Amino acid sequence: MNNIKNIKIAAVAGIAAAASSLFAGVPLNNLQGTGGIAFNPLAYTAGLPWDEGGGDTTNAVGQSALNGVISRPQVGAWYVNLTDAEINWFALGTAVTLFDRLEISGGYGLINADNYGDNAINSYNVGAKLRFLDENAFDTSWVPALAVGGVYKYTDSKTVDALGLDHDGFDAYVVASKLIKQTPIPVLLSVGGLLSDEVVNGVVGHNDYGAAVFANIDLIPVEQVAIGFEYKQGVNVGDGITNHDYFDGHVAWFVTDTLTLVGAYAYTGDKDKFYRYGKTKDLGVGGGFVLSIQYQF
Repeated sequence: MNNIKNIKIAAVAGIAAAASSLFAGVPLNNLQGTGGIAFNPLAYTAGLPWDEGGGDTTNAVGQSALNGVISRPQVGAWYVNLTDAEINWFALGTAVTLFDRLEISGGYGLINADNYGDNAINSYNVGAKLRFLDENAFDTSWVPALAVGGVYKYTDSKTVDALGLDHDGFDAYVVASKLIKQTPIPVLLSVGGLLSDEVVNGVVGHNDYGAAVFANIDLIPVEQVAIGFEYKQGVNVGDGITNHDYFDGHVAWFVTDTLTLVGAYAYTGDKDKFYRYGKTKDLGVGGGFVLSIQYQF
């Protein structure tokens, strides 16, 4: 797919020609399954073409009949240990891209939140993202990839009824992403706008809609390693409920052209405000360490 190829080519410029698979893992399957990093989507769509990556790449006539129709699938697993709030969050996501434009994704989360009256929350996400402008379109070196998308989210959290929230909701977003190769080391920048009704990323429930912004930056200082920072503004969803801003710092190791490992530290705001007061401004569930394994077939 064009966006994956552009990332690979740009990332190795000025580093080493041998690192042709340097950025093969981008985008990851984020915590909701969407192609992105951890919390945020990227404008790039998920999945390698069938004539790239691992495994058997050809059919009997020497070229996969699926090229240009559907990408290879990719999967990502996450473990988030929010030690401040004693919450363990497991997530599994998968995604493919149709016709080199339309990403379809799904995600499942299992969240242990004993301290909040929910000892086993199940969350389900189904997403779609359309990349309507390719990176470096019009024979330029500065045009970002642009995409619009949405995620339907459902949670069975018991806190939904206690706070008078809804079990399901929908996110809509627009995002621009660009890999800059003119700098001494490649830099991936991404920024977007989000319309959401989520409470704690949709895990706790959904209420009224509010707008927010999000952004990512990743540096590639050496072969097969990216170091980055992620920001997601907290959405005000009405009734005195405002999500706290989310932050994470992460390191990604592109082990092979199909396998990526990620370690991070995330902070979601003061856990005590939610634990003590229920409806509140700056709703958060503390901070903790994050691990992820990503695989592109």
